[in-house]
This record gives sequence, structure tokens and C-alpha cells, in this order.
Amino acid sequence: MRYIGELRDGEMVSETYLCKTKQTLKTKAGKNYYSMLLQDKSGTLDAKIWELSSGIDHFEAMEYIRVDGQVVSFQGSLQLNVKRVRRSQEGEYDPADFVPTTAKNVEQMYSDLLKYIAKFQQPHLKRLAESFFADDKDFALRFKKHSAAKSVHHGFVGGLLEHTLGVVNLCDYYANNYPILNRDLLLCAAMFHDVGKMEELSTFPENDYTDDGQLLGHIYIGAEIIGARIRTIQGFPPQLAAQLKHCILAHHGELEYGSPKKPAIIEALALNFADNTDAKIQTMTELLNSGDEKATWLGLSRLFESNIRRTTF
Repeated sequence: MRYIGELRDGEMVSETYLCKTKQTLKTKAGKNYYSMLLQDKSGTLDAKIWELSSGIDHFEAMEYIRVDGQVVSFQGSLQLNVKRVRRSQEGEYDPADFVPTTAKNVEQMYSDLLKYIAKFQQPHLKRLAESFFADDKDFALRFKKHSAAKSVHHGFVGGLLEHTLGVVNLCDYYANNYPILNRDLLLCAAMFHDVGKMEELSTFPENDYTDDGQLLGHIYIGAEIIGARIRTIQGFPPQLAAQLKHCILAHHGELEYGSPKKPAIIEALALNFADNTDAKIQTMTELLNSGDEKATWLGLSRLFESNIRRTTF
């Protein structure tokens, strides 16, 4: 199989991919065409069907399709111009080839997370973290497999764990260098800051927003999940509970970025910086990996509002 991550500008392709999305759009001349997002475990690829001819069989989003076309470079990213397409038949593909997965060791990452919890000194925060990550086997299994986003960053199996550990690692660094920070509160908040994404997003291969995700969002959902579990832990200090939930509610930093609250305590501020750093570095990494490897300048990025360039030495 030719994975999306292996494709290069100018190559001809005849392969099966998962059609993640499909839209019928119009050119400036008013002619219909299909715009699609194709996916396999190595990533996603923008695709277009400019000529809706007899070689284009009927298909829908979330179906496996056999495409014939040519890879081209468009605004610094690769795109597939599809000439022929049909639904793929069972036996022609392995569904495991179409689920993007973290390149890191899932069990090692989870073990690293548990090691942080073992070092907590605050007994109520330790009990709370253990009740999810150590004691709840169903939660652990789901957490290891979930993505951290529909797209943008860590949008793959294991992405939520990878992103969470990345944020925890950064928060641990902050706590080591800024003694004013309450380490246990900050690291516990980091572990739970995106837990709501387990309800906001469906599992693969869909990895799309659920009704609760659309109506409520992961920040509110996460605060509710943590609040409900806290109420089962006898003697959990109300002020500590409020500060932990505040960190979750404020971790996007600004109201316009979806945070119901702006950071009011220093741990919430540190969490916001750590979350933003890990998300932005991963976003840039995925952007650089998906662009034409021969290009130095990759074109304007809407997310960064900048023309992105590869570092050269």
C-alpha cells in the first residue's frame, strides 16, 4: 500500500483510502466538483475531483474508496487530483491501515503519567488522579486510544495521551523552575485539562464532534466530569476543588478561544502556557511533515497567519 505520508509531487496513485469528508462545491465558472479529505494511518490528504465524468462512481463520506489520480503541489501542500473513483470492496483493504496512530509507545507514556501521580503529596488530588488513571480500567483503555482533536494537532489514536503527557512534562518543568507554583495542583490539572475530549469527540474512524461536543465543548464537559468524581471523595477540600476546576475552565486562556474563565491563579496561567506550547509545536510539526518536502516555503498557514518556512542549515 502507498501510504499518504509516502506520496510525492507528480506521482500517479492507484490506491484505497478512507474518504473522511466529501463536499460538492462549485468552481468560479459555476461547475460542480468534489472536494474530499482522504485518510490513512499516516495522515490526511486533500483531494479534488474536477471532472464528474462516467469514471466517477457514487460514494459517500466515511467509505473506503479506490482512487486513481495524480499528486500535485498546491500552496505548499500536496493534493490529489482524482480521475477515477469507486467504492472499495471488502478484502481489498485492511481497516487498520486507515487509523492514524501515535508514533510513540503508548504503554510507556501511560506509565510515565502514573509515575507523576505516585509522587503527588496532596492526598485528595492523588486519590482523584488514581481513581481515573490507576483504578478505572475502562477509562484507561479509552484514554490511551482517544485523539486530542478532530484536526489541527494530535488528531490520531493515542493523541490525547501524547498531548496530555506533553503538557504534564512542561508543567513539571515550570514547577521545578518557579517554586511559587503548587506542583500537585498544576500537574493534576494538566492531566485532566482535556479529559472532556473523550466525550467531545467520537472514536476512530469517525473522530468527529458528538452532540455534546457541539453543544457543550470539552472544557465544560471536563469540569463536570472532574466535579462529579470529586463529590465521591470524602473530605475533598472545596477550595481545592474550585481551584482545580478553574484551571480546567481557564486552560485556553482567553474567552475568545473558548475558555469560560480567564486564568485567575498562577497554576491556571502556567497550564494555559503549557497547553498552548505543546499544541502549537505539534501543529507546526504536522504542517511541516505534510508539506512538499522539496519546498522551503510552504505557503500561508491560516492557523499561524504566517507564510511557513522550513528551517535550513
